[in-house]
Amino acid sequence: MNQVVKFLEENPVQYLATIGLDGKAKVRPFMFMLENEGKLYFCTSNQKPLFKELKNSPYAELTTASPEFAWIRISAKVVFSDDRDIKKEIIDKSEIVKAQYQTPDNPHLEILYLEGKATIADFSGEPPKEFTI
Repeated sequence: MNQVVKFLEENPVQYLATIGLDGKAKVRPFMFMLENEGKLYFCTSNQKPLFKELKNSPYAELTTASPEFAWIRISAKVVFSDDRDIKKEIIDKSEIVKAQYQTPDNPHLEILYLEGKATIADFSGEPPKEFTI
């Protein structure tokens, strides 16, 4: 798990793919917030189409690549959480999130974590590394 967290932190703009409400693929930039008890947390607003898409179809893939041409792909089920302590930790950690939501009690702030498989690969010829998350 440490390798997954390190990769996400070193490559802070990830891309999340979902199935849109129109049944078509949607991809948007996304940002890893933190790891807690083995769970990879992200956040969004319940006012965004992303929230509705994930409620409708709670499976997604997240990917990013490093400048050295290594990449990660996470295939996962999205699980929403109401954990106020995690929301506070995210707000305290991220100026971007703090500017948007100000407080963990903001009714629009949603946090989510991913349950699935992460794969880190590159062009070295070595087999990909796989992790259960």
